[in-house]
Amino acid sequence: MRKIILLFTCLFSVAAFSQIKVLKNETLVEIGKENSVGLYKKENRFTFNYQDINTSNLNTFRSFSFLDVNGDVMGLYKLVTDGFIDQPVGNVTLELPNDIIELHYEKNYGQPTVQFIQFINKNRKYVGKSQFLNKKQIDKIFGIGTSKAALYNKPAQRAAAVSNVANTQQTYTNEAPEATKPATPKKKSRK
Repeated sequence: MRKIILLFTCLFSVAAFSQIKVLKNETLVEIGKENSVGLYKKENRFTFNYQDINTSNLNTFRSFSFLDVNGDVMGLYKLVTDGFIDQPVGNVTLELPNDIIELHYEKNYGQPTVQFIQFINKNRKYVGKSQFLNKKQIDKIFGIGTSKAALYNKPAQRAAAVSNVANTQQTYTNEAPEATKPATPKKKSRK
């Protein structure tokens, strides 16, 4: 009887003071993925995940993350796609909280492409490189043209963006040359 009580006591003490604890499983939302490069979202943090072609081991995947504070995701998308239109002379360097990212542009078979180069932990010795991506692949990764692109902006920001677009269009139409459009007095706006 003593042995049975001693056995239950030992089992109960091990169960009460175990070191393994079950945590809440928070899932990542996939924004877009193309081949071995993907963009994921968890709350307000966006993560790029890519297969590192800079290593001899083809199973090496790396990632870098940042918060979408002031529309940083769409800012990054615009920065990347603007490089396709007007290719920069050198690499475009971005500093993230933990890493340094360079956007390296090259023409492959006459088509502009971009490669993400990551300096891990801001150390120039440890470098990860993604595959080269064209505009169509970048659009797919950022979820452009899908419902996932709506995850970037909150409803208030979308309304402000629409308002800014309307104001921008109005500004451009008011700035037409005088030779093609007669001068009209400007009305004061009431707010």
